[in-house]
Formats: sequence, structure tokens, C-alpha cells
Amino acid sequence: MTNDRLHHLKERGIDEFRRFLLMFLYLWVVFGLFVLNESLVLSERHIVFTAQGFALINAAIMAKVMLIAENLKLGRRFDHMPLIYPIAHKSAVFALVFMAFHAAERVLVGVIGGHSIAASLPHMGGGTWKGAITIWAIMAISLLPFFGLHEIGRLLGEGRMWGIMFRARPKGVSIED
Repeated sequence: MTNDRLHHLKERGIDEFRRFLLMFLYLWVVFGLFVLNESLVLSERHIVFTAQGFALINAAIMAKVMLIAENLKLGRRFDHMPLIYPIAHKSAVFALVFMAFHAAERVLVGVIGGHSIAASLPHMGGGTWKGAITIWAIMAISLLPFFGLHEIGRLLGEGRMWGIMFRARPKGVSIED
């Protein structure tokens, strides 16, 4: 391998890791809030439940799934349209991907554990269509800020969104300037 090719691979690896890290952190916050909500609801019934470790592990797994799906250009159908369309579409599609991956993961674990596929299917949202659609809607809406910032960042150009969000502005300079 030439030095240029090694340098390119190193840059790509760093970029992939940075993208993964941002996805992981966002998903960890979202899943952590879901777990916190669940523990609060269960504590009202005097059931102790804390599974923040699951939120951490699921965030890492789903961030990798999200990275792979993005690299496969999943959800890019409306990229040429006004921003609201690709943001909403990607949020909806990735919520479905997360649910499908979660179901496939549970089935795989169940089958390895000696259970049938039917017995291993997770009962998302209580096992009803209404519950599953509710879970999908919550996940899709939870992904809107991520994809909103992601798409705006793509339009602004590499690094501009990060600079706007995290670098101090000179005193007296407002957004309108």
C-alpha cells in the first residue's frame, strides 16, 4: 500500500469513528431517557428497575447499525427535496430499522437459547399493532433532532455546523450578523 492510500484509510477511519461516536452519544441519551422513564413508571408500582447498562450497550449496537445503514445510503430517497422531507423520512426509516434489528436480535438470541422463532419474537408495545406503532412513533420523533442537525450540517458543509454550535462568537455579534 502506498502512503497516500494509507493516509486516506486513516482519515476515513477517523471520520467513521467520529460519526459513530456522535450517533452513539445521541442514542445513549435517548435510550437512557427511555430507561429512566421506565424505571420511574415501575417505581410507582414499587418495582426497582435500573438498566442503564442496557441503554449503553444498545446505543453502541444501534449506532453501528445506523452507521452501516447510512453507508448503504438508506433513507436518501428525498435528499433532493426541502429539508423537512429527508429529515422526516430518515427518522421514520431508521426507527423501522431499529425495530427490525431489535426483533431480529431477540429472535437470534431466542433460537440460540433453544426457543422457537415465534416464542422469541419481542412483544414491542405490549404485542399489539397499536403498541408497536406507538413505539415506532416515539423512536421516529426521537430521531428527528439528530437527522435535523445532520441534514443542516450536510448543507452547510463539513465542520460548519460544529463551528456554529460549539465555537464562541465575538462579543456583540448576533446570528443575524
